[in-house]
Amino acid sequence: MQSKPYLTLADVKKIAAAAESEALANNWAVSIAIVDDGGHLLWQQRLDGAAPLTSYIAPAKAKTSALGRRETRIYEEIINNGRVAFMTAPEVEGLLEGGVNIVVDGHTIGAVGVSGVKSAEDAQIAKAGIAALG
Repeated sequence: MQSKPYLTLADVKKIAAAAESEALANNWAVSIAIVDDGGHLLWQQRLDGAAPLTSYIAPAKAKTSALGRRETRIYEEIINNGRVAFMTAPEVEGLLEGGVNIVVDGHTIGAVGVSGVKSAEDAQIAKAGIAALG
């Protein structure tokens, strides 16, 4: 039987703090969601000034990234390149850039989803959070 790493609460808090720091440093009002490898919500926060809708989009991006084991940017590109039927795939939502999977030792162990600013900036925040794991 194989074993794989998993996110601890301490890991999640590190990711959240670093993502929040990146958002605040750029004066970006966003929601940040962190999920495990099954897409289950472990952490969510909405920074002051973030639109209420972002609290739905961020976890959707994170869940899709975790379950698909890739950044949501990939799905957005697939759809933008004409494969709109992909939007009917089960369990996928938040098909916009800003969901980034967390990979440790070749395993996707979760994902971070961010919503509230431009999609590339959402991804920047998520990646800053993930980088805190080292």
